Amino acid sequence: MITLPVYKTNTMYTIQPSKIIALGLNYREHVKESQSAGFSPVVMETPGEPILFAKTPNVLVGPEEPILIPAILGRYDFKPRVDYEAELAFIIKDRCKNVPEDEAFAHIYGFTCMNDVSQRNLQKGEKAGWFRGKSFDTFGPIGPHVVLTRDIGDAQNLNICCRLNGETVQSSNTREMIFSIAATLSFISQNFTLEPGDIITTGTPSGVGPVKPGDVVEIEIENIGILRNPVKAE
Repeated sequence: MITLPVYKTNTMYTIQPSKIIALGLNYREHVKESQSAGFSPVVMETPGEPILFAKTPNVLVGPEEPILIPAILGRYDFKPRVDYEAELAFIIKDRCKNVPEDEAFAHIYGFTCMNDVSQRNLQKGEKAGWFRGKSFDTFGPIGPHVVLTRDIGDAQNLNICCRLNGETVQSSNTREMIFSIAATLSFISQNFTLEPGDIITTGTPSGVGPVKPGDVVEIEIENIGILRNPVKAE
């Protein structure tokens, strides 16, 4: 549970989701880099429907809180790789199910930045899939505030970038998503009942890469702001 300010208001919003649902491979260039790096078994250029996975709520940390490289990685004989992933996330406003695409935005409370931090060795190697590699403590920084749906402008046309130690490493626009925000919410709601406060994070552009202790990751999305987090060893 974390609390973030709500943009253009004097209120705070407590983020305490029952679930966090994430999209994999929602930008075409990231599909290509994921296949070449072996992060994904997907071989088609464009997935036929949204690729969903879960992150557990313990991943959540706020701005300026550290991303921790898990100590348990030291027990393995691989060279650990933990990556940043800049993403636009949105928060569900009310309980909903089977939402039509043209009604999707009525069920979104607001938008924010999220870093879908990913432990690649486990993501690639575990038979159980992406679960553990995506859900270590601190693997979901979020913020710096929540922008209400009425204030976001065109959420499907926002510049999104990531900087590692001040150098731009990801740069794209939300219009490049394979599955739109509305299509994503509609599809997810056909599979799961969504509850107030649930988080949906919409996939990352190309340019993902590793972090190490001492690094600083900044995710910036137009009309939202900058989410900044240092990286430390647990």
